[in-house]
Amino acid sequence: MPIDPPLPDILLITPEPPGEACFDVFLERLRHAVAEGVALVQLRAKTIDAHAYRRLAEQACAVCHRYGARVILNGPVDDEALCDVDADGLHLPSARLMQCERRPFARSKLLSAACHSRDQLLHAQRLRVDFVTLSPVLPTSSHPGEPALGWTQFQALAAEVSLPVYALGGMTRVSLPMAHGHGAYGVVGISAFW
Repeated sequence: MPIDPPLPDILLITPEPPGEACFDVFLERLRHAVAEGVALVQLRAKTIDAHAYRRLAEQACAVCHRYGARVILNGPVDDEALCDVDADGLHLPSARLMQCERRPFARSKLLSAACHSRDQLLHAQRLRVDFVTLSPVLPTSSHPGEPALGWTQFQALAAEVSLPVYALGGMTRVSLPMAHGHGAYGVVGISAFW
């Protein structure tokens, strides 16, 4: 089933949000990113609690929707919160992906998943996720020393599934032609698009 509107070829993963006292600065930076054309955002948070994340998600969705951008939640929030905060979807980290036996909610919302292996990609496809990130393609400053897939292995893995695969790890806008040439639907970045 095609996604309408189609997915853009750039996905921004937000950096870790600061404490609630600095949400305004974070939201202004997000506003700037979507005003500059970022149309798909993953609101990722690993260090703030569920209450703070929900407050931030409500505000982030309002900012993004004002500019026509979609928001995928990746934080301490349950699936029911998708509708409450008017988010466009949910992202499954790879561990949560592998725990799922079926798609966690109806197709009215986007579902994405983080993948690092063939098994994870195939499981994501069985769950009928809408798109995946596959990483790390290139070495990154955020994960120094972690082995990278490289473009050849990325291409081989992406060819195993029939769903949009975004390249994550060391990506910038300049990486788009290379990514497309190796079977990627698009590229994902944090600092490059923030």
